[in-house]
Amino acid sequence: MYIPKIFAATDQQEILSFMQEHSFATLITATDNVPTATHLPFVISVRDDKVVLTSHFARANEQWKEIADNQVLVIFAEPHAYISPGHYDKEQNVPTWNYFSVHAYGQGQVLPDSDRAFEVLEATINTYEKEYKSQWDSLPDDYKQKMVRGIVAFEIVVTDLQAKKKLSQNRTEVEQRRIKEVLSESTRTHEREVADYMKLN
Repeated sequence: MYIPKIFAATDQQEILSFMQEHSFATLITATDNVPTATHLPFVISVRDDKVVLTSHFARANEQWKEIADNQVLVIFAEPHAYISPGHYDKEQNVPTWNYFSVHAYGQGQVLPDSDRAFEVLEATINTYEKEYKSQWDSLPDDYKQKMVRGIVAFEIVVTDLQAKKKLSQNRTEVEQRRIKEVLSESTRTHEREVADYMKLN
């Protein structure tokens, strides 16, 4: 990812928190110069000082066959906001976009064992809706086994984590304040969230 130094995010805890907050991400692979992308919910964890991304494909989605043989890219994006040149002091300016984005590169590994697949499903449940766990536990075993046979669980050990916060750091304090005020009053949730990130920087 192209990251000018002024927009680089380097605080690993902040990056991990962002990934966990925006964990419905895009997994990209490429075979024979043909890219493939799937949008998936990820469980983000740290194991032996390595960031590990865990998820599952529908078995019918054959992209799972590509993740073990190639480096993969997972993009965590959102929030974003259009920035009008009307916010700047000088007329000679152009529109731009503010956003926070993380690119995680790594090596994928399919988890073929059904016990590991159950672990992935249950980790996903505990991440996204703990309250559902009791309902899941009460479901018939044959139903749960059928569900597991319909997926391919996998994990990605991240080898390169790139993060970019483009939040008007290159503008004057007055311009930044003006942008934050406008975005804070937006009816769009993602624009208000950009304003919140700007206030933290």
